[in-house]
Amino acid sequence: MLATLLRTTLGRLRIIGFLEGLSFLTLLGIAMPLKYLAGQPQAVRIVGMAHGLLFVLYVVLVIQASIEYGWHFRKALLAFFASVIPFGTFWADKNLFRNDARE
Repeated sequence: MLATLLRTTLGRLRIIGFLEGLSFLTLLGIAMPLKYLAGQPQAVRIVGMAHGLLFVLYVVLVIQASIEYGWHFRKALLAFFASVIPFGTFWADKNLFRNDARE
């Protein structure tokens, strides 16, 4: 199934969206408390860097998918906003991306 998802822009967006959402939750729920409550800033550096890379990839893939699939501006904007809200990319996958995947 992974190989099938990697063949399309939408599939790559869904994978990166999942990883980006997971890294965001890890950053907020594990790395930030470790930094501020346990005095271990290294976790934020590592997870933050991974999250930053995944965020950039997510934005690039949203732009690419919106052009390739002819998304309305509102749909692309919702996909962008989903990346800055905890659990947002999971919502976007369920409500925005899966509809295009079925077509």
